[in-house]
Amino acid sequence: MQETNLYSKVIAGTMTWGSWGKQLSTTQMADLINYCLEIGITTFDHADIYGDYENETAFGKAFVESGISRSKTQFISKCGIQMTSGRTNKVAHYQYDADYIIWSAEQSLKKLQTDYLDVLLLHRPSPLMQPDEIAEAILRLMTEGKIKTFGVSNFTPSQIAMVETKVPIGANQVEFSLTHDYPMYDGTFDDCIANKRMAMSWSPLGNYFRAKNKQNERIGKVLEVLKAKYNVDESQLLLAFILKHPVGIYPVVGTTTKERLKASLEAVSINLELQDWFLLLEASKGEPVP
Repeated sequence: MQETNLYSKVIAGTMTWGSWGKQLSTTQMADLINYCLEIGITTFDHADIYGDYENETAFGKAFVESGISRSKTQFISKCGIQMTSGRTNKVAHYQYDADYIIWSAEQSLKKLQTDYLDVLLLHRPSPLMQPDEIAEAILRLMTEGKIKTFGVSNFTPSQIAMVETKVPIGANQVEFSLTHDYPMYDGTFDDCIANKRMAMSWSPLGNYFRAKNKQNERIGKVLEVLKAKYNVDESQLLLAFILKHPVGIYPVVGTTTKERLKASLEAVSINLELQDWFLLLEASKGEPVP
């Protein structure tokens, strides 16, 4: 369904580029975009809500300053989350009526200073989703050339099946890592493989560098051994673990550090041996694989 060779194997996540993180200036952001292209990262992941609805504007200005041709890049964005910060909403909620999806996508185009999105994702599922409304918006946006591919984020296979009664879905972006491996077991990746959907993972390193707990202690012991064996660092091994899955994961890497972006791309060439992969899985689970 989805021509995944159109995208770089590692995707640059922009959530922390602006006010939610490093607060990069336009020039710094343009420099980082250029660096990504230099090393082979051509796909950039956005969402309308990032930076309280301001990140896309900042990125759009920086992209123009970078001087890069739009045809050499791929832009992913998301819509549907309505926050109370950055807008006048009285409660956080999801909105997926046709008019709102179209308006939101067009706002992203305006802010990013582009004529089209390579992928538009519905950011999170809503209990009130109506497939007819979603299909009406997506088909219009596609007909007008404003989006190339339609996908979802954080959706279950049953939610995808419901929406797909009216419009095809080409991608699903979910949380997946060694410390958060549910998509391997809840049917999410089975669905992607069976229906040829592009599978993307956000937070691909999990909580390994953020949390001190017994799970990460176990993982760390295995990583120490494998670091020497493969001559790579911990983050590269964590990426190699998820990259080995047959679904063909595209990790969305949120770092703004050039060295880490380069290291992330190098992880693509690491081929974990079968038993090493299961050693990491066992360490994560804290018990032998049944």
